[in-house]
Amino acid sequence: MRNLISIWIVCLSFSLLSCNQHPVADRIYLNAKIWTGDSANPSAKAIAIRDSLILYVGDDYQSYVGSHTELRDLGGKMLVPGFIDNHTHFLEGGYFLANINLRDVRSKDRFISVFRHFTDSAKGSGWIRGGNWDHEAWGGQLPRKEWIDSVSGLHPVFINRYDGHMGLANTLALKMAGITKNTPNPPGGEIVKDPKTGEPTGILRDEATSLVFRVIPDPTEKELDEALNRAAQHALSHGLTQVHDMGSYGGWIDMATYRRAEAAGQLPIRIYSFVAIHTWQKLDSFVKKNGWGDDRLRWGGLKGFVDGSLGSTTAWFYKPYLDAPRSTGLQVTDTGLLRKWILQADSAGLHIATHAIGDHANDWILDVYQEAEALHPSRDHRFRIEHAQHLTPDDIGRFAKLKVIPSMQPFHAIDDGKWAAKRLDSARLRGTYVFKSLLETGAILTFGSDWTVAPLDPIAGIYAAVTRRTLDDKNPGGWFPDQKISVEQALRCYTVNNAWAGFQENKTGKLKAGMLADFTVLSEDLFSMAPEKIRDTRILLTVVNGKEAYSGK
Repeated sequence: MRNLISIWIVCLSFSLLSCNQHPVADRIYLNAKIWTGDSANPSAKAIAIRDSLILYVGDDYQSYVGSHTELRDLGGKMLVPGFIDNHTHFLEGGYFLANINLRDVRSKDRFISVFRHFTDSAKGSGWIRGGNWDHEAWGGQLPRKEWIDSVSGLHPVFINRYDGHMGLANTLALKMAGITKNTPNPPGGEIVKDPKTGEPTGILRDEATSLVFRVIPDPTEKELDEALNRAAQHALSHGLTQVHDMGSYGGWIDMATYRRAEAAGQLPIRIYSFVAIHTWQKLDSFVKKNGWGDDRLRWGGLKGFVDGSLGSTTAWFYKPYLDAPRSTGLQVTDTGLLRKWILQADSAGLHIATHAIGDHANDWILDVYQEAEALHPSRDHRFRIEHAQHLTPDDIGRFAKLKVIPSMQPFHAIDDGKWAAKRLDSARLRGTYVFKSLLETGAILTFGSDWTVAPLDPIAGIYAAVTRRTLDDKNPGGWFPDQKISVEQALRCYTVNNAWAGFQENKTGKLKAGMLADFTVLSEDLFSMAPEKIRDTRILLTVVNGKEAYSGK
């Protein structure tokens, strides 16, 4: 008995000794203005990390300093949890970074000249993609195939409108796709035809774009790997440590690219990878065989579509568009099939995110989610509505009640706000991008970009949510200013809430001991600066998994 007591005393002594000693940090960032996202410890001056984890967040860091600890004085700069983007088309974005960009074009002549300049330098006769044009920038006239036919050379062309719900094909691409004046509109899409001749103009809306996509060759592994590297470096330069990827090629090619990079130790950013909802059975089998991924790369999410977009007049509304009085938009996916897939995939335990923009689309998907919730009331579904742009007054409160996550992109508000009054009456516009109303009802609002539709830039998104100043500067006090939110609310939507939306709230999204060391250092203190100056803030440092992945000048 005496020996057992002695052993117990020795063990207790070692235990007490270890409790009084802190592990030594690899690196400590000090003299910082830290917003932690942790309500129990909201602010601090120092953060200590070891390997991939946070050791300490607070003011008294000295006990974590060892002989090899690196001390980094941030000179009072703001440090926040690493930004998370709730909605990207990541590989497509990386691909488009090396392709034609028409986003800033403001006239037909400029459209043609930029296109000519790009094709003059393009080699061979491969497809020309990219684009990101916005016809509203030059008054609303849709481009036509004739604009680009004469300067396309031997290249087939299909260039997207920036929202991804409309594209322009040249004559060669239409021919390759077999699209003629006699081709009927596919379900959920429209082939725009000249009202006089009946010939296709080159404009394809929503599901009609698939007629061209099916004849475009899949990118090679080398092209995909290069696109991923470009996208990742671009994201890191904007302070992002994680993205939720909604897929560019149906999701499976994207996921395979990410898995290949991770296996080679070349995935520098965290990714939550979604695949198309109609492949839910394939994903279910994949998860059963491979699990749900890891902290660097995860999967298990499904993306579906209810409708199109406001800019393409394909978002699904109860009432017609003001400038298209015979149209209430499109149901991009057969609603009977979509409902079936959602209920089946949810029953299998998979994570569902559904694109819905118009008020009718949002109402419809909330009903389906309510039905799924009733079937499995004890499950933590975390259903998401991607965009949730236009809501009826009755639907705003349903998000919190049903625990549905509004996955929104604030930059769209200051972009669409330039021209949305052409499409919708004031009553419907009051239900547009209702950030504050959703938060006030208790919804877990999340933010992102929808890149390449909008810039992959959380700072631009925070600026948009806080000021709601449209890009044309015609609303200096904010477009529907009652929906402006605070800087802290916007930060939470880009960090804490996004981690929740990806089932990673115990790993990322806030700065707390034991969590992954993902954070971003900013050039300015967002809390003390004038809101209209927020967009000038630069990223000084991006840290992922305890490693400095980007350093700005």
